[in-house]
Amino acid sequence: MGRVFVVTLEGNIYSCKHCGTHLALTEDVISKSFQSRHGKAYLFNKVVNVTFGEKEERAMMTGLHTVVDIFCVQCGSIIGWKYETAHEKSQKYKEGKSVLERFQISGPVGRNYWVTLDARVGGSDADDV
Repeated sequence: MGRVFVVTLEGNIYSCKHCGTHLALTEDVISKSFQSRHGKAYLFNKVVNVTFGEKEERAMMTGLHTVVDIFCVQCGSIIGWKYETAHEKSQKYKEGKSVLERFQISGPVGRNYWVTLDARVGGSDADDV
């Protein structure tokens, strides 16, 4: 494996809770109303220092979407997913956007988020945005 190059962000950042790699800026948060199978998740306009898995079709709470899983480029932890295609017209705004699961990231002041007992088992995107 070759050398890993990472982008260092300046300002209020979200980072990987496992290795501290910078992932996104607070100003790139579009919505904090998303749900994943592990609890809350945030929709971002832009994320950095990630690699992508294979495209797959997923039936989510808001319809069928083509998505790819997102992995931290430094430690390889799965941290969320990216919307490639939304099949419902009302969901097209998600295309090209990324979702990071809160329990996989540290917040802008170094806070870690944890899975809550009321996390939905089957959910994987927003009820409302």
